[in-house]
Amino acid sequence: MKKASSRTRVVTGGAIVAALALGGFGAYSASATGEDRAAAPAAAGADAKNRNTTRSTHLTVEAATKAARATLDAAEQENQRVSVAVVDRNGNTIVTLRGDGAGPQSYESAVKKAYTAVSWNAPTSELAKRLVNAPTLKDIPGTLFLAGGAPVTAKGAPIAGIGVAGAPSGDLDEKFARAGVASLGK
Repeated sequence: MKKASSRTRVVTGGAIVAALALGGFGAYSASATGEDRAAAPAAAGADAKNRNTTRSTHLTVEAATKAARATLDAAEQENQRVSVAVVDRNGNTIVTLRGDGAGPQSYESAVKKAYTAVSWNAPTSELAKRLVNAPTLKDIPGTLFLAGGAPVTAKGAPIAGIGVAGAPSGDLDEKFARAGVASLGK
């Protein structure tokens, strides 16, 4: 029988040690006792009293989709070809809808308008007016200071933004975005 080289023995031995260690870890982590499970609710209760954490309100995917659909329907009733975006409080896109015939630039513009509206908790038409006194606002990444974005609020705090792009004017875009916001109250 041929003797294995020292390199082969080291590699093989290392693989065996790693496999045993991982197997032991899996067995250990899977063996939670009844006491461990009973402690979990107590820990959750303690976390609820922790002043170092906060909770926030977000739209569900269902609600965001409903708002986006209502926005697109409002635009279609006026024969406008637009894209709609709904973002959460953190600016993450929840849902986008690109209407039939909407321009290629409208998708990204709708997302940026929604992000801008939720970031400042104001319609983007109002924010565009602020550029007169603070022109560098437009340099903030991911924002677009053109009419067409509307914030969604709960208890006075922004929880989402709806952005619309593609209509011939920002005023129309914003009118459709407000229709999406209004649909959430129904």
